[in-house]
Amino acid sequence: MREHDADRALLIDAATAGAQVALRYFGQSPEVWDKGQGQGPVSVADLAVDQLLKEQLLNARPDYGWLSEETADAPDRLQRRRCFIVDPIDGTVSFIKGRNGWAISIGVVEDGIPVAGVVLMPVTGHIYSAALGRGALCNDAPLVIGAAQVPARVSIPQNQLDTQFWPNGSDHIAPMRGGALALRLTRLAEGDVDGTVTFRKVWEWDIAAGALIAQQAGAQVSDLTGTDLRFNTPSAQLNGLIAAGPDLHADLVSSSGNAST
Repeated sequence: MREHDADRALLIDAATAGAQVALRYFGQSPEVWDKGQGQGPVSVADLAVDQLLKEQLLNARPDYGWLSEETADAPDRLQRRRCFIVDPIDGTVSFIKGRNGWAISIGVVEDGIPVAGVVLMPVTGHIYSAALGRGALCNDAPLVIGAAQVPARVSIPQNQLDTQFWPNGSDHIAPMRGGALALRLTRLAEGDVDGTVTFRKVWEWDIAAGALIAQQAGAQVSDLTGTDLRFNTPSAQLNGLIAAGPDLHADLVSSSGNAST
């Protein structure tokens, strides 16, 4: 576990340095272009933060693999026991528009399981972090989820409330606004929402850090079937996301009709 603590400290240092780079571009109309194939926009700031993080983290841990939204994938990561999984700016649209709903998200996975994670919001100064078996923090304050409200406050895209997604009904859900997945998971860890759900395929870099933070705060985090998440996979994609306290998690999996048998 001391190794995981050391990785958490390393991630905080790297994310803090990355935040300084990102803030130099924030509100300055940075160059932006579309990545194509429905992947959305990217800015010069995304690439600058990605480059800094890659250099700093791999210099410190040269035996780790690397998976990032903004770096061409290298299959050798699949041969590494530990791997950094990075979104240099999660919430690029918010970043481009000058809003505060974006973050630097960095996780370390070991044998496919997240063991250290940091989600840092440069504009607000919030640093969410976790190490496996060590709990979750927002800056220095412990994060522990409480009992779900009734109806449960669930962060979910409005277009995913249709009966095609909830064949067993969704009356038990009070939908809350969505946003960047990493921040939806930190809101769960803080108790601002009771759960978060998305039925679309999820990129690993969107949730590797946030999933661990939510788990260490007491949430259960899985794919749509209720199966535990595994990271550093060849596709770098996961089958949706359901995250909530244990009782609500089971209810969400069941009512969505996706439970594995």
